[in-house]
Order: sequence, then structure tokens, then C-alpha cells
Amino acid sequence: MASHPGFHSLHEETATSLPVTGSLPAWLTGSLIRNGPGAFSFPTGTSVDHWFDGFAMLYRFTFDPASGAGPADEDRLHYRNRFLRTDAHDAARRGEFEGGFATGETTLRSRLAAFLTDPYDNTNIIAERVDGEYVALTESPRKVRFDPNTLDTLGHVEYDDGLAGHLSCAHLKRDPSSGVLVNVETAFGRRSQYHVHATTPAGKRRHIGSVDTDKPAYMHSFALTPHYVVLTEFPFRLDPRRFLKPGRQAPFIEQFEWEPDRGTRLIVLDRTSGAVVAEPVTDALFGFHHVNAFERNEGSELVFDLETVPDATTIDSLYLEHLRAGELSAIAGRIERFTVDLGSAGRRRRYGIGEPTVSRELLSEDGTALPTVSPSRWCRPHRYVYAMGMDTPVTEWAQRILKLDTRTGALKAFDEGGEYFGEPIFVPAPDAEAEDDGVVLTVALDTTANRSRLLVLDGETFSERARITLPHAAPFDFHGRYFPELRAASPA
Repeated sequence: MASHPGFHSLHEETATSLPVTGSLPAWLTGSLIRNGPGAFSFPTGTSVDHWFDGFAMLYRFTFDPASGAGPADEDRLHYRNRFLRTDAHDAARRGEFEGGFATGETTLRSRLAAFLTDPYDNTNIIAERVDGEYVALTESPRKVRFDPNTLDTLGHVEYDDGLAGHLSCAHLKRDPSSGVLVNVETAFGRRSQYHVHATTPAGKRRHIGSVDTDKPAYMHSFALTPHYVVLTEFPFRLDPRRFLKPGRQAPFIEQFEWEPDRGTRLIVLDRTSGAVVAEPVTDALFGFHHVNAFERNEGSELVFDLETVPDATTIDSLYLEHLRAGELSAIAGRIERFTVDLGSAGRRRRYGIGEPTVSRELLSEDGTALPTVSPSRWCRPHRYVYAMGMDTPVTEWAQRILKLDTRTGALKAFDEGGEYFGEPIFVPAPDAEAEDDGVVLTVALDTTANRSRLLVLDGETFSERARITLPHAAPFDFHGRYFPELRAASPA
């Protein structure tokens, strides 16, 4: 069976300064930190079965534009990659790894005990800044702190405020007007609930509200507007009574069942009162990533863009045996716009006035993956969405990135610098007037050179401004964040 080059293990850890081909904008002086699977196996014999279970590796790209102080002055990029030294990583290095999201059989009863006493810590999805600290996140409520300069692992973050669940959305949502981070955690039990909480910039958590559910749904993300939290309860559900069954069973994610007759419930919570103000149901669908959300018509409508797929078979398609064989048929999504009409009374819907409805609009026929918007547009109306571009039907990994104009439907594509591309991250220019005034950062894999490259594109024209070739080929990762405050320093 052929092995796809994007799903290899990278055991090399590097700290180096690299030359830039092209030129960086003078204002691009922060750092991009990406997170994702660095290795899928170790010499001890440990191996994982699913892309989502690869062991977490952080990548830091720190931009150091030329100051113009002298003729030898040139743009540089300071690069470092490093494994997170988590309990899961250390167990794998010892040959004692017992399983993760989709790897390893276990008893669900023992898995539930682990949820309660020692949550899984292979935090390989994204990095965030919380209360002045930098943390790596996954779908466990256990977060891992790291040094943003050295990428050293600093320990775990766990809350004892009674608000935690057993699963967490991997993607926190930040309200840029207040700096508050919102998240959703799922608690399994006789009375399963979704707990919604907010964390202030000072690190204090506040309970927003909780929602009962008979069978919790798998939710990787959610939508946030200035006044509301929107949970998209897909019909991919788990019956907590499974935890009581004796004997060894399939991996955790395989315990969820696709129940399309339920449809997809959209649960709208008021961020102030915690009350459920609407819960319309739309057709059965599935998705991982909410792109952005906002309000319009004086708050009477909630709008959110979501990358959707028809059902949950996408998770099965991401087992490594399929990916390495190039069997990618189920992984392309499409960006849809959902509008929840709260009724003519607008935000007074919380008092029971008006009947909510939901409508759907396909924004593009093109296949996509890992869509993002400018952070300057979070919780506000946005025009542009950036995403990996996927052919449909899918025969190859993303061979381009896209810029979608949601007003006109126009698409721009970029496909140079490598055969395969990762998630595009938009970085707005300081004092930008136009939404696309900035740069787009993406990592491309050049299989001929056996190297990855960081590409810097002009946000408006979508043309290349600069490229930096890394000292190795990095496996396909998941998500990145640009932190403007993390400035250039010696990488060693």
C-alpha cells in the first residue's frame, strides 16, 4: 500500500533561523504557532490508527523583517518545532499507550473513569492564549501549558470550579470586543448536559448556562455572536448507558451513532441570562468547523457559516489506513450559511415572542477544508473566507488554498510552492481599512524536495509575497494562531 507523504512521523526537533525568499511586510513581527500530529508511531512499537490521535507537536514561526539598517540586513524567520511532553506522549515513548480518540479498544467504563480522574492530554488540535498563558487544546477538558518561546511543556491546566465536563469543544471562541473566551463542555450522566462557560482575560470562569440532552452529540466547535452562543447538535449521538456495559469495546468515537431522523438541532443561548431562546431543527448534517457568526437586523437574525458534510462518515475516512492509501472521498466540505430568524421581536425572543426559523444557503460549490476568517471579523459580519481547496470527488489532499468572497461567490485560488497545502491563516495589517488588507499564511508540502514551506500571500491579490523552506517535511497538522505579541528572539 502506498504511503501518503503528509501522514509520516517527524521525530526531528529543530530550532533554527531561516532565510526568506521574497520580502515580509515590515509590520509582520509576531509568531504563528501551529499544532498537530507530529508522529503516528514510535520505535517502542506504539502506533495510532487515526489522524486525530497523532502525538502533539507544536511549530513556531517567528517573523523578523529586515530593519533596513544595513546592506547585510535581510528578512529572517525563526523556526522551532517540538513535541508536547504530555502523559500520552510519554506513555507512547515507553510503549505503554492505551488508546485515544479512535485508537485502541478499552472498556467504556474504564474510559469514563479516565474522563473523571485523569483526562486524555494529547492536546494536538490548536494553541490559544488564556489568562496570559499559552495552552494547547484538544477535545478533553485537560489543557496543556507551554512556553511560547521554547515550546517547553509546563504542565496541565484543570479547573476545580465545578463547570467542567468530560468532553470539550476543541475550538474556544474569543469575543474580540471584550477578550472573553467562550467554550462548551459535555458532561455524561443520567442527566447529560452541555455546559457553556466564559473565561475573562483575567482567567476567571463564569457559567453561562447548561442544556439537557438525552444523548450528547459530537461537537468540535460552536458559533458565537455578541449576544448569543449557538450549539449545533448534529445527529451523531452517544448513549451514556453504553458506559455501563461490561467487556472491551471499540474506540471511543465509534460509540457514537448516526441518527439522521433526529435532524440537527440549533440551540441558541443568551450569553447574559443563559436561557435557551430558540432551538429550531434543520435537516441532518455534520461538520467540524464553524467559520464565524454575527447578528443582523438589530439582533433579530443570527447568521453563521459552517463547513458541512452530509454525514459523519468523514471521521471514518480519516483513519490512517485510508489516508495513506489516498482514499479521501469523504473529507471535502462545503461552506453553508445558516440564518436563524428569532422572530419579529428580535432579541425580545428571549421573552417568548415570535417563532424561530432556520434557513440554509450554499456559499460555494467548491470543496473545502479548515475554513477561517480574519480575526478582526470574529463576531462581526465578514466578507472573505479562506480555506484549503479540495476537488470533488476527492482524489487528492488539498492542492490549493482558496479565498471565497461571500458577497459575490467569487473564488481566488493559490497553488504554487508545493503539492499539498494546509490551513490558511489571515493576519490583518495594523490599521487596515479593507477586510483583506493583510497576509495569508499557509504551510505547503513539496514532495519532490521532501520539504515543507511557509508561504506568505498578499491578502488582497492572493499572490505570493514570501516563502521560507523548512529543514524537513512536516506532517499535515490541524490549526494555527498568529500571536502578534510573540516577537523575534534567538531560536536556540
